[in-house]
Formats: sequence, structure tokens, C-alpha cells
Amino acid sequence: MIGYLKGKILSLDIDVALIEVGGVGYEVFISGTAFSALSGKTEGEVYTYLQVKEDGVALFGFSSVAEKQMFLKLTSVSGVGPKMGIGILSQMDSNALATAIATSDVKRLSAVKGLGKKTAERIILELRESVQAISKAEIKAGEVPKTIHISAGDEDAIVALMTLGFNRSESIKAVNRAKEAGATTVEDIIMLALRGM
Repeated sequence: MIGYLKGKILSLDIDVALIEVGGVGYEVFISGTAFSALSGKTEGEVYTYLQVKEDGVALFGFSSVAEKQMFLKLTSVSGVGPKMGIGILSQMDSNALATAIATSDVKRLSAVKGLGKKTAERIILELRESVQAISKAEIKAGEVPKTIHISAGDEDAIVALMTLGFNRSESIKAVNRAKEAGATTVEDIIMLALRGM
């Protein structure tokens, strides 16, 4: 499995990069965030996912581990393949996507080109359920005391952070810090929490 590439950028387009590593040129389908990170550079790095199918292989590249984790979560949803997953992340960064999922913002997700309302609803339903299952398991394991009171708005922010790959206890602490800093809306809480992580 090829999980990471760092090397010379031979060519770069909005959705694909050719990166030379050890004399081999890897063609990588990249997200919008990865394109921005590589633009104007002669060398760069991407975290990658290798798709192997009967008719060939494809390499997908991301700017960070968190973005790759979001891609893997997206492609775990029925009806969302790697090309759709990278397409979503090219039109919405992983923070905005996590916020849309956490707040059940079907309208915002449906605005992504090539993503219909039914698929957007499925993404929200399937990803929120999986994240909530993880959080319940962590509470049972004693990672977070059961006495902590969490409002519905706080829970949305916590779910968004967990969708990005943080565990529940980290997410709760970050949300509390963001609220202490004056954040009130779910989006502001998420943005401030991410800055502090």
C-alpha cells in the first residue's frame, strides 16, 4: 500500500499531480486542498490512498492525514466511490464537510456538484451513526466521565471533530476551550476548537 509520497512535482493540474519519487513518476488524483498546498512548489508531499480494481489502479492524494481520514469515511458510505469522495473534498474542505455532517446540513452538501440530495442524506446518516457508535464505546471504556453534561450544540461540534479523526475526550476538551474563548455558534466552536488542537 502506498500511503505517502514526497518528491519532485513534475506537473500539476487542478485535479492531478505527477510526483517523482526515486526516479518513478506517480500520477495522483488530488483534492482541492492538496492542489493549493502543492501550487507554486517544485517539491511537495501528499498522503495517499491506493485504489485497486479489476480494470486498473488509481492513486488519490491529500494534504493531511485528517483529510485522508475524511476521504476514507466518505468512501465507506454506500454509493460513494473514490472519485466522488475526492470530488467532494475538492469542493469543500474537510472542516466545512465535517461541520455540514455534524449539523445535518443536507442543503450545503447537496450543493456539491455531482452529489444528489439522497446521497447527501446517506452520508450524514451513515457517518453520524458511526461516529456516535465510537463515542459511546469510548464512554464505556471510561475515557470520558458520564457526569459531563453536553448540550445538543456542543454534541454537533464534538461529532464534527471526531469525524476529522480526533477522539471524543480530545474533542470535548477542545469544544470547552472554544466556548471559554467566546465561541457561541456550532461553526465558531468548531473553527476555534480546530485552531487549538
